[in-house]
Amino acid sequence: MSYLASTLVALVALEHIYILILEMFLWTTPTGRRAFGMKPEQAEATKVMAANQGLYNGFLAAGLIWGLLHPDVAVGTQIQLFFLGCVLVAGLYGGATASRKIFVIQALPAALAIIAVLIAG
Repeated sequence: MSYLASTLVALVALEHIYILILEMFLWTTPTGRRAFGMKPEQAEATKVMAANQGLYNGFLAAGLIWGLLHPDVAVGTQIQLFFLGCVLVAGLYGGATASRKIFVIQALPAALAIIAVLIAG
């Protein structure tokens, strides 16, 4: 696996750890509300749902890290591609239904990482 591919996969994993933190722990804080354009009442009313979303983002990050650390490079590559595909689909869906900026924030980095992993493969 190339350094570029591994770096891009790691950056996508770190991004999803950050999203986990925003959604699970900072949702109702000024930082969390600003990140998602929420009013205090909206954030409070949706905090349980957001924590659940955050947990899923954590699973995506864990899968990407698992793929990076797997001792069998071929298996690790397949794990990375699976989880990057999940991130890409989530980013495309979120960009189409929630906010167009999700295309750039989530889908584009995943797509770039998929391309890098496939080229390095």
